[in-house]
Amino acid sequence: MNKRIFLSAPHMSGNELKYIEKVFESNYIAPLGEYVNKFEDSIKNYTGAKNALAVTSGTAAIHLALRVLGIGQGDDVLASTFTFIGSVNAILYQGANPVFIDSDKETWNLSPKLLNKYLCECTKKPKALIVTHLYGQCADIEKIADICRLHGVYLIEDAAESLGATYNGKHTGTFGDFGIYSFNGNKILTTSGGGMLVSSNKDWIEKAKFYSTQAKEPFIHYEHEEYGYNYRMSNVLAAIGVGQMEVIEDRVAKKREIYEWYKEFLSDVEEITFMPELDEARGNRWLTAMIFEKSDYNKIMKALEEVNVESRPLWKPMHMQKLFSNAKAIVDGTSEDLFAKGLCVASGTTMSKDDVKMICDVIKENLA
Repeated sequence: MNKRIFLSAPHMSGNELKYIEKVFESNYIAPLGEYVNKFEDSIKNYTGAKNALAVTSGTAAIHLALRVLGIGQGDDVLASTFTFIGSVNAILYQGANPVFIDSDKETWNLSPKLLNKYLCECTKKPKALIVTHLYGQCADIEKIADICRLHGVYLIEDAAESLGATYNGKHTGTFGDFGIYSFNGNKILTTSGGGMLVSSNKDWIEKAKFYSTQAKEPFIHYEHEEYGYNYRMSNVLAAIGVGQMEVIEDRVAKKREIYEWYKEFLSDVEEITFMPELDEARGNRWLTAMIFEKSDYNKIMKALEEVNVESRPLWKPMHMQKLFSNAKAIVDGTSEDLFAKGLCVASGTTMSKDDVKMICDVIKENLA
């Protein structure tokens, strides 16, 4: 049996353990400490975000953003339907109503056309939009941001999968009122678990920090006027993040190279279409995603599993999930079609070109 090739396995830079040892020497093991500050600074310096808050997960970051923006019971919040549920769970935490918007064919991300049409026609104005930059590829974010400003809708960018992706040279996560990143185990960078909330609004980030540390008022004793959460990142995990951020551009370059290898080896297969990239954008190609017009991706997944290679279907749209069966959805079939035909293939940054060729050979052998 071949050594397991995961979809996107963690890849350490070499300095993470050294920084963890420094944390242990300082005995600042719990949330807060030198490396939390360093990690936040590294995100700000890399992305151009003015303010950053390190938290326990990307979902926690979205939750804090919604809370700070005053989203509450009965409010409508727009969201990409073609995404992972972590993008939208926080809407439910706040007692708000998700309204799902379908994808476009040009990006596989949220459709600006459907978004604008809904906002022009809806009788109840949504308070916010959570737009996901899917699989590390940029949504048509400038158009989306303009539409949100025109209609007075807050914009939260779910850039959990797209750290390192840019649109016209500007990083995803920095176009909206808030941006979030994830450092879960399979992301382009990982702290094993963790997230980051960014914003140009310093007061909002300070309020999010207040909520993330149990909403403790500034007294020597424990005084509370509002409820909060235990959402701050630990100094240990932040140390891993500092080491990971030192190699972010190397990881983006390798992810993009892996995608090019897949394109090279599968270029003669007419039925395969890869996830598109806008001319103005540089995605991080977190996962190489493709659709099959004729073949059953389940058969291909099974064949890959037989050679110990992980793969995964594209996200099942949120409006198709039983949890959201009563939610409003503005859809045209795009995301449903992608889900029916699409597969994410192994894209870990320790993979070799020979690994990719082997995977492509298996795919070719199992086409319809």
